[in-house]
Amino acid sequence: MPSIKLLDCTLRDGGFLNDWEFGYDHIINIFDRLVRAKIDIIEVGFINNARAYDKNRSIFPNGLAIDQSFEKLKSHHAMIVGMIDYGTCSIENIQPASESYMDGIRVIFKKEKMAEALAFCGELKNLGYDVFVQAVSITSYADDEFFQLIELVNELEPYGFSVVDTYGLLHKEELNHYFRIADERLQPDIRLGYHSHNNFQLAYANCISLLENPPVQRELIVDGTLYGMGKGAGNAPLELLAMYINDHIRPKYNLEHILESIATSILPLYGKNQWGYSLSFFISALQKCHPSYTSFLMAKRTLSIASIYEILGGISQDKKLSFDENHIEELYLQNQTIVCNDREDILKLSQLWAGKKILLIGSGTSIKKDNLNIQAFIDREKPVVVAVNFLPDSFDVDYLFISNSRRYVELSSKLKVLDFNLKLIGTSNITPKEKHFDFTLQFGSLMDEQAQFYDNPLILLLKLLNRIPVEKVSLAGFDGYSTSNQPDYVNPKMEYSFTKQKAVEINQDTKNSLSRLGLHIETEFITESHYQTVL
Repeated sequence: MPSIKLLDCTLRDGGFLNDWEFGYDHIINIFDRLVRAKIDIIEVGFINNARAYDKNRSIFPNGLAIDQSFEKLKSHHAMIVGMIDYGTCSIENIQPASESYMDGIRVIFKKEKMAEALAFCGELKNLGYDVFVQAVSITSYADDEFFQLIELVNELEPYGFSVVDTYGLLHKEELNHYFRIADERLQPDIRLGYHSHNNFQLAYANCISLLENPPVQRELIVDGTLYGMGKGAGNAPLELLAMYINDHIRPKYNLEHILESIATSILPLYGKNQWGYSLSFFISALQKCHPSYTSFLMAKRTLSIASIYEILGGISQDKKLSFDENHIEELYLQNQTIVCNDREDILKLSQLWAGKKILLIGSGTSIKKDNLNIQAFIDREKPVVVAVNFLPDSFDVDYLFISNSRRYVELSSKLKVLDFNLKLIGTSNITPKEKHFDFTLQFGSLMDEQAQFYDNPLILLLKLLNRIPVEKVSLAGFDGYSTSNQPDYVNPKMEYSFTKQKAVEINQDTKNSLSRLGLHIETEFITESHYQTVL
């Protein structure tokens, strides 16, 4: 059984969630508890030239700043390290190890920077530090590229080399593959480490597989964080790793101090910035892509999970692990503008609606407040009633217009069991379930390409009606977004979480789109709306 060391990186990896602002008292508490728990290696934070010194944060402009925060604390047996993301800290900001509180420095870098990063590691080694080479996004390395990296590592002869599964993509077999290669090719005195993430809920399981049946004979360094706190889906929980080693390998770590640190300094943070396994991170890992792609698509609030998964599958291989907003926006637009021939369906709607009054019902709270007035309007005017992306409980509707995949999925079960003669109008970006839409419209021809939110359903439908000779269009429930804490939707399950600024942006964007429409049909709001001044 090889020697095993636990490395805690809470103050560094956990800091992605709170901009490293743990508070000085909590930084000291975490550090002191880890020392008392006899954790072998403690990473105290990032070193980044761009950040000013703030004693409440575990990110430091230079090595001297780390001394300023920690030099009065006894580290006892623990090895103290900092981390540098290659390119964010110049060698001039690192003093010799003999003058530093740090014993070692870990350097992370992407594949395309390996040669320059290893040269920088050499400079750190010349300053006397124990250097850890941290190969991030290990799954981006083909075997021949991994061989090349190991050759450079052997030339450097660092203290340790770590396999970093940045996006939590590795299963046990793949992890063992990288470890076997590294063990076969690395010089024998170079330690081998593993840094996991929990996108597949495998961080702890993968660590245990290494500890149970080590695929190497050299010293192992396994990373963890308190309560799994870390970027994205989080890391392997340090307390679980310490427990396993105590119970199955050798009793060494004091769990009481780890648990006290979690209770005092970590759980209050979890309530504000939750981390860990989630659907979003799972989908990202499933498609082997950067999690920001999934977050970007989910933020659209228009897509079903199936649509998100499909779009992620179209990301170019060379862009998978490096977020490119323009690329994902282009893929989203392609998905939304699936081409269909809607000439016949528009002709049918024209024949059905020509010369008639149309009432469009949105999902704003005003339809509940003005329920009686809306029903009186329907009884008096006898309009064609079209609900937009939802089904009201209080009114009978003739048509349901669907342009939002997410809303369609939410409604699909209800549509299946309800017994009525409702006609469905869907845009081409929606894939119908068991029943085909009665009318399918080309999404691309209805959207406002100049708008920031070009999939606004009100604009899509008004643009359609502008092509049909209807008598008049009345609008109810298109309230716009409130800048207060009042609900925006009649159904609480439909609510989105917006900042006040975002609400203002969406309202103004809708007003701009309405102004550009150039409607030649009479239009009126019969409930209160932010958009009344435009039409």
